[in-house]
Amino acid sequence: MRQFVQSLRLWFAPQRIGDEGETPDYRFSLANERTFLAWIRTALALVGGGFAVDQFLPDLRWAVRVGLSLALLAAGVLCALRAVNHWIRCERAMRRGEDLPVSRFPAVLSLTVAVVAVAMVVLVVFGRAG
Repeated sequence: MRQFVQSLRLWFAPQRIGDEGETPDYRFSLANERTFLAWIRTALALVGGGFAVDQFLPDLRWAVRVGLSLALLAAGVLCALRAVNHWIRCERAMRRGEDLPVSRFPAVLSLTVAVVAVAMVVLVVFGRAG
């Protein structure tokens, strides 16, 4: 828990990460930042998809539409939060000369998107129940 709180503090004061270890090759830090930005783009796409399902599929039953929308919106929120957490953890590991952290989050995100996509395929194939 203590490490999570330290990591959370770094979200809002990233300059403090300079106090740890040695400065890594700037190319690695920039690659870490590009990865962060890719996760943020993914989060924005998920949020946009959640709103699109809600706004552009009015023929779906309310519970189905809201369920799919909330799944995509929740995945977007988690993706954005995970992006900054992973960026900090990787930057810290590079400065300390440690192995980069591993995460199950990509698998969880992929499964969530896959479940929503399968649900959408079923809706398209079998028609929209009103």
